[in-house]
Amino acid sequence: MRRLMLFVTLFLFLVSYAQKPNVYILATGGTIAGVGESSVNTSYKAGEVAISSLLDAVPQVKDVANVVGEQVVRIGSQDMDDSTWLLLSKRINELLNSDEADAVVVTHGTDTMEETAFFLSLTTRSNKPVVLVGAMRPSTALSADGPLNLYNAVVTAASPDSRDRGVLVVMNGSIYAASDVIKMHTTHVDAFRSANGAAVGYVNNDKAVYSYPAVETAASLLFFDVSKLTSLPAVGIIYGHAGVRGNVVQSMIDNGYKGIVYAGVGNGNIHRDIFPVLEEARREGIIVVRSSRVPSGPTMLDNEVDDAHYRFVASQLLTPQKSRILLQLALTKTDDWIRIQDYFNIFR
Repeated sequence: MRRLMLFVTLFLFLVSYAQKPNVYILATGGTIAGVGESSVNTSYKAGEVAISSLLDAVPQVKDVANVVGEQVVRIGSQDMDDSTWLLLSKRINELLNSDEADAVVVTHGTDTMEETAFFLSLTTRSNKPVVLVGAMRPSTALSADGPLNLYNAVVTAASPDSRDRGVLVVMNGSIYAASDVIKMHTTHVDAFRSANGAAVGYVNNDKAVYSYPAVETAASLLFFDVSKLTSLPAVGIIYGHAGVRGNVVQSMIDNGYKGIVYAGVGNGNIHRDIFPVLEEARREGIIVVRSSRVPSGPTMLDNEVDDAHYRFVASQLLTPQKSRILLQLALTKTDDWIRIQDYFNIFR
């Protein structure tokens, strides 16, 4: 009888295991893995907690999926860089193109999470879910938001309804599209928003609920194969403001930058002292993208500025930081400004 009971228990376990999706969690550090000086102190050190310990703190994820944790790097996301993006993208594509993973979750610091999400949306190709998640409070905080965020991210990744939706960000119970998500508050747990719309869904009662069926995303229309790349072209951002001087652009020209994103005012307007230097940059073959420091709304093509005349590229709905990423990837394929504008026009 005891052997029979053990057999039945093992059989039920194997059936349960086989029925659950396999979710890989790639950890990069960030506040979600941060350790504070005390439970009520805002000072902390990012990336101190290993992914194994994060998962031990949320045993409920094992009821949702067969979870495997993998530590990629341990950094605060203010230190995110091109080489780590390439490493992540290659690993995610490797997993999604195998039978090992049905979905991937990336734990990440919130400072640059919107940028990593957008980069991955342009460089990973699969209909399987990829979900980024972080926290606004370290793991040692009195009311840490990381455990619930991580659980919600696994729920989202494990959901069949999350397929064919591109890369997603899950924070504070809401689900956002990578192309539109933006961090809008420095400290609140409800820090993320969609810049030009609404969240695409939310997590409620252990279920990812979406506002509309899966449709072809803007990012799904573009794919940049980075599998053989070891670096990305140098692209910088110039922040527009009253009294900005042209010499801030000149330093990028002198240092071999291949692209410049100007975060202009309003509808991507350019200061009179900057304009001639950007013209010089174009004459030297550097691609110039007009964007806006305003967090929502488009930087419209040939509106305010005659882009066709100056051979500037308008960023459409992309923020300066996301414009930089698209320009970096575009420059791995072409330096034709018209073709690059076509890439940006997808995000209208």
